[in-house]
Amino acid sequence: MIIRQAFFEGVIHAGKDEAFKAYVAEKLMPMWLAFPGIREVKVLYNVERDEGAPSYPMALWTAYDSREALAAALESPVRYESREMTKGLMEMFDGRIHHHVFDLAHG
Repeated sequence: MIIRQAFFEGVIHAGKDEAFKAYVAEKLMPMWLAFPGIREVKVLYNVERDEGAPSYPMALWTAYDSREALAAALESPVRYESREMTKGLMEMFDGRIHHHVFDLAHG
């Protein structure tokens, strides 16, 4: 299984935690679930981290059967729609998003 993770590195604006989470749940999650070939979507919110570790208030975990399935999802119209919708989320966040692709060896 192929896992693509988006790491939100930075900070959610003060007082915006609940609005940030609501935006993800109401606007973005339905789009992410509509990606073709998607097997599973998980959203993780940071609870604590090691002293000195970078701040990742959120991570997005998506699973696909293969690299081909991931490639098809990344070319789909809903992916581009979700990228546009993410701009609203970024109004509540200072930082950057970076993506990593993993091969799930044990699960």
